[in-house]
This record gives sequence, structure tokens and C-alpha cells, in this order.
Amino acid sequence: MKFRAIEALASRYPVAPMCRLLQVSRSGFYAWQQRPPSAREMANRRLSMEICTIHHEVNGIYGHRRIKAELTATGQACGRHRVALLMREAGLRVRSRKRWRLVSSSRHDLPIAPNRLDRQFASDRANRHWVSDMTYVRTAQGWLYLAVVLDLYSRAVVGWAMHHRMQQALVHAALEMAVARRQPQAEVLLHSDRGSQYCAYDYQALLRRHRIVPSHSRPGNCWDNAAMESFFRSLKAERVYLTSYASY
Repeated sequence: MKFRAIEALASRYPVAPMCRLLQVSRSGFYAWQQRPPSAREMANRRLSMEICTIHHEVNGIYGHRRIKAELTATGQACGRHRVALLMREAGLRVRSRKRWRLVSSSRHDLPIAPNRLDRQFASDRANRHWVSDMTYVRTAQGWLYLAVVLDLYSRAVVGWAMHHRMQQALVHAALEMAVARRQPQAEVLLHSDRGSQYCAYDYQALLRRHRIVPSHSRPGNCWDNAAMESFFRSLKAERVYLTSYASY
């Protein structure tokens, strides 16, 4: 470890004083530099190259946990702490994700359902628990609004709709797509925030028509719909923020 520290600082400080400070010989340091790389070092070099490749392909948005998952998916066994160390040694920095604001308002007098989902984001079968929310995408023509319905069992998008205006029809269209695609045979619990679009009387009537039970987040608590927020964060970091959209 002492020799490695000297090697890392050799471009900034003279070798001889560092050797004296760390109580090692210069000849020992130079002999260490000339030794053939160990099997572990060779493995780390190969792994570091793979990490750098993934980092470049995802435009620097993955941290060590996501990169470790990518490596594991390709059959390369490694721990996340090892990945984090190699990322630091390679000088790889993770791009920070932009914060995004809420697009719906919860200031209304419409009926609000209890938080029936209660943060139980693991579902045991398809079409049992859905979550929904809206977000926005910047384009050269202005904002584009996106409504999504997600199945908590598979985390798959089962319904979505886009429009350049944030209107009631947006959440209706996303839900209608989800119902048409999945055709649930049993009662579904649909969780969302308490925005006016999701609490509106006509939307609640649409839920009843399809035997869907509403569940709403508590006021000012985004974690009650954390699964949906996580999806939007990934969507924006991996796609939206890396692309310029000319139009709707």
C-alpha cells in the first residue's frame, strides 16, 4: 500500500522524500514498479475497462450499484465496493440528476380516498396493484405532459398518454389504455397522488366502471407513490435529459 501511494503521488512530489517519510527504500519502490502485474491487478484492469465502457454508454448517470448490476447481468461477478473503488481510481464521476417539480395541484375540495396501498410496493400478481402519476418533458415548442400507469408486479408501463396541455383527458386516456391492454378480471387497486385530475368526479366514475379501487397519497408525501417517482427519475435520467426534443 505504501508503494502504491508513492506511485500515485509521484507526478506531484519527489520519490525520495516520500520514501523517507513512509520508511521504505527507493530501490524497493523501483523494484516493485518493475514487477509483473498480479492476477488480481490484471483482473482489476479488465474490470475497470468494462466499467469505463458502461459509464460512457449511459452518459455517466449510473452509480456503482447500477454498474455492478450491469456487470452481474453479463456474468461478471464482482462486489459493489470493488466497483466503487475502481470507479474512483478511474476518476469516473456520476452525473447528478435534475430535480423535477410536481405538475398537479392537491388544493381542491374533491373527495380524497384513503392511502389503501400504504407503501406496499411489492405485488404478488399482475393487475392487482397499479400506480399512476404525471410528469412533464421539455420540448422546443413548450412542455409536453405525460401520464403513466405502472403495474407494481412487473414494474411495466401498462398505460400512458401524452399531450401538450395538462388536462383531465390525459389521465383518462392513460387509464383506458391500461384497462384495454390488460383487461383485468378482478378488482384492481390504483394508487396516485391527490391531484385534482385523479380526484375528479368523472375520473372516479371511470374507476368504478372498471372495478378499480382508488388510493391516494397523504398530503405533501411523495414517498407514498415512490415507485412511480422512481420510474420517472430513471426515465428522465436515462432518456429525457439526454435528448433534445424539437416538437411535441
